[in-house]
Amino acid sequence: MKATIFSALRMGKRPPKATSGYKKKTLARYAAIFIVAMILTCAIGPLLLPFTDTQIDILSRLQGPVCCTHFAGTDELGRDMVARLLSAGRISLSIGVAAMAMSVVIGVTLGLIAGFYGGVIGSTIMRFVDVALCFPNVFLMLTLSALLTPNVIALVALIACTSWMEIARVVQAQVSSLRNAEFVLASRAVGCKDRHILFKVLLPNTVPTILVAAVLNVAHAILAESYVSFLGYGVQPPTPSWGNMLNTAQGYLDSAPWLAIFPGALITLTVLSFHFLGEGILDLFDVRSRNRR
Repeated sequence: MKATIFSALRMGKRPPKATSGYKKKTLARYAAIFIVAMILTCAIGPLLLPFTDTQIDILSRLQGPVCCTHFAGTDELGRDMVARLLSAGRISLSIGVAAMAMSVVIGVTLGLIAGFYGGVIGSTIMRFVDVALCFPNVFLMLTLSALLTPNVIALVALIACTSWMEIARVVQAQVSSLRNAEFVLASRAVGCKDRHILFKVLLPNTVPTILVAAVLNVAHAILAESYVSFLGYGVQPPTPSWGNMLNTAQGYLDSAPWLAIFPGALITLTVLSFHFLGEGILDLFDVRSRNRR
């Protein structure tokens, strides 16, 4: 690569650009714009529409998209699909963010303790993490869902309790590599307590890792809510979510495919956007760490 750059400079040409990093930044930028637009639209959009997500009109049932009064058509009860999709987006995005926040608190706390103390404490915590990772998330969530009353709060707790393990593992690995660093030893030398070292010294140095894991965890939580609600154990009608809208659309795939296409497309685009944003953030912090060296 260096030889290519030097030869290009000698010939008076511009050196070739590193397109992979540029593509990641571009995708991350578009992903961030889409996520912000989706959040604002779901938050404000239902207030501006002439229809509510529960307004039934049997005479207008199963109307196709781009009809005179319903841009995205209507469902089996004549409810406006745009209003349903935006209200469902509120629920799905709220569950994703809330579950992410809870799983980050659990995972970061256990990862900090395991990485800082090591020994018996660290080994015990990490073996518990390994055991929790052995269970398939889908079956574990379905089993716990059958034992709980289906509602939004229970679903948030359920998703958080099955998605904190990866965060704990990456935080533990990073803290283990930092606990013998010079700035940590200096903090010990001046008499700082373990709590201060954990939350004031080590935690700020793991923020990039936590931020990337948190963004990716939102995507995981939205997917988890979608398939749990799709199977009937998550958000219950008439409260809409993208997952239970797909569940309802199963019986109308031939006659009204838009009932499945629109929520499925929003799930796909939102999850992809969070993944692209996470990769962009990771690439950003990698570049900064390389520049510091």
